[in-house]
Amino acid sequence: MFRRSRSGQVQNERSGEPAALLVVGLGNPGREYADTRHNVGFMVVEVLADRHGGSLRRSRQEALVAEVRIGGERVALAMPQTFMNESGRSVGQLVRRHGIDDPTRLVIVHDELDLAPGVLRLKAGGGLAGHNGLRSITSHLGTQDYLRVRIGVGKPPDARRGAEHVLKRPGRAEAAEIQAAVAEAADAVEAILADGIDEAMGRYNAGP
Repeated sequence: MFRRSRSGQVQNERSGEPAALLVVGLGNPGREYADTRHNVGFMVVEVLADRHGGSLRRSRQEALVAEVRIGGERVALAMPQTFMNESGRSVGQLVRRHGIDDPTRLVIVHDELDLAPGVLRLKAGGGLAGHNGLRSITSHLGTQDYLRVRIGVGKPPDARRGAEHVLKRPGRAEAAEIQAAVAEAADAVEAILADGIDEAMGRYNAGP
């Protein structure tokens, strides 16, 4: 996983052939969590694997993983199977396995309560917004400088019921908005790889 040198720079111990990008979708494993708001990250990874002929298989890194080629570049796609609050345990192993020595080559796709349902935003580094999956990843990697693809799932009427909200399946209209955002998020990941995060943010963060 990432280490900080005396100069403060993040370093990593490689154990695998480097990937140009490691894309990790966050969610909870198990049929009972399928299609819930908290699992939008899984949905994006599944779309990318399907688009690019990847087969998600269980790996030693406590994740379902597929390796694909996108625009000629090697991209690792992963869905941690550790449950959301322990996502960092898997991500730390995935970072080592796929030779990710720069946090800007790690893209985390996750649900976002602070965005309306279906709204998509990209972010480079920054805070955790109370997201337990991001908190776990930051704790394990020792940095917040990784990239994020954030998919809005909206806030519940009662802010104290956020955990319950994300573990429920959305209604039909909201589900359609989220599904559209999932497809757009997959496009955004491809744009990050092809054009870099700054250009991708300029394109995808310009919406309403």
